[in-house]
Amino acid sequence: MEYKMSYDEEADVLSLIISEDGEHSHAEEAGDLVIHFSKDGKPLFIEILRASKIIPLMVEALAKKESVVT
Repeated sequence: MEYKMSYDEEADVLSLIISEDGEHSHAEEAGDLVIHFSKDGKPLFIEILRASKIIPLMVEALAKKESVVT
C-alpha cells in the first residue's frame, strides 16, 4: 500500500493520505490527531498537529518499542 504525505511548516501539520477513494464526510479529533472519514466511515487522511514535536516522540517510542507517546 502506498501513502502520500505532505507537511505544512507554517501550521506544523503533517498530513498522511490513506485513500483518495470516497467523499469526505466528517473528521474526528483525538488529541494531536485529526482523522478524516468518508461517508461510509473509512479513513481518508490523518493530520498530525504539532508534528515537529509529536513525530520525534513517536520515533523515539518506536525505537524503544514503547507504545505510549505523551
